[in-house]
Amino acid sequence: MSTPTRTWQGPSAPDRLALLRRTRSIAIVGASNNPARASYFVTTYLLSSSPYDVYLVNPRETEILGQPVYPSLDALPVVPDLVDVFRRHDDLPTVLDETLAVGAPALWLQLGSWHEDVARRGEAAGLTVVMDRCVKIEHARFHGGLHLAGFDTGVISSRRELT
Repeated sequence: MSTPTRTWQGPSAPDRLALLRRTRSIAIVGASNNPARASYFVTTYLLSSSPYDVYLVNPRETEILGQPVYPSLDALPVVPDLVDVFRRHDDLPTVLDETLAVGAPALWLQLGSWHEDVARRGEAAGLTVVMDRCVKIEHARFHGGLHLAGFDTGVISSRRELT
């Protein structure tokens, strides 16, 4: 089966940086309590290494990493600045509808998530939409903390130390 052609163009790197700079709160839809899941790793990073207020959304969980988990976006105590989505492709239109309903200004689909109809509908409704990118990777990249494996090594030089 062939991969559909990607025609939608997302925000440039400077635009993504501006989005992350103006963001104060992030809702992670599809947050997981499973340490093997990407959403768990991203949640851990955002809670420990970012300035954001992080809200977790999953109707099957009540607590992850000591944080309360909300059943839906409309159950959050705030309107998040950015909705970060870890959900299946077929669920993305519903997440878009929920994002629009609560009035969040940005929708971010994680690595591997690409849905051109969702992007076009979101942008037409005034959302900033990012697809197939990781909030953790982008934040770390823009803030000098990205290592090949995704960890902050504390090393500033581009040269490796010989052992």
